Amino acid sequence: MRVPYELPKRELLAGLALLGAFALWTALIQCVDVQPVGQNGTDIGFATFNVWFHGLTGVHMGIYTVTDWLGLVPIAVCLCFGALGAVQLVRRRSLLRVDADLLLLGVYYIVVILCYLVFEMVPINYRPVPIDGIMEASYPSSTTLLVLSVMPTLKFQVDRRAKSPWPRIAATVFVVVFSALMVLGRLVAGVHWATDIVGAVLLAAGLFKLYRSAVALADRKKAEPRTEGRGWSSARSCKS
Repeated sequence: MRVPYELPKRELLAGLALLGAFALWTALIQCVDVQPVGQNGTDIGFATFNVWFHGLTGVHMGIYTVTDWLGLVPIAVCLCFGALGAVQLVRRRSLLRVDADLLLLGVYYIVVILCYLVFEMVPINYRPVPIDGIMEASYPSSTTLLVLSVMPTLKFQVDRRAKSPWPRIAATVFVVVFSALMVLGRLVAGVHWATDIVGAVLLAAGLFKLYRSAVALADRKKAEPRTEGRGWSSARSCKS
């Protein structure tokens, strides 16, 4: 697999830019139009817009419940790739012989989980409504983060591994439709502020770009020894 030299760098810069945008967005939420309009008078950034949008959509617990259960789909995707990596580990009898993109995928999923835990422990704001009578951290939307972090990896892996175009087309359609419906569902369910969804989109996109950058770099490094070997063999043949 030939990997353009600039691809890892381009993906890396895009990922860092998106994470920078997420950090800026997070800071703005705590500085711009902050008002005590949340549960129990908690502060909410971009309050005028968030309250307006929340009033526009209302609260739909049915949509919330459906999207909550559908959040099991990306978890199933994670488990499938974990199983694929485990099968390779057993057959090849070495962790280093497991496909690099799968190893990096495991690291990527762990990073996503850590991001979720950090924002659970350090709440930026709370949901507009209590869930089962409990105030829960709302930023960024954890379901949106999970879906937009994991589902693109399904398309990415299928694109890399499928020989026929049909699985790639099917994966693309499924991932795009499912992700769009899930994000829209969380947005209109009324259990998040609109700014929570935006934050999750930026964070997920940035992390995924970093994963693509790491895989592109691994692919390029894997291809380099082969190129060097062919060049050395050709040179030796010419000398002979």
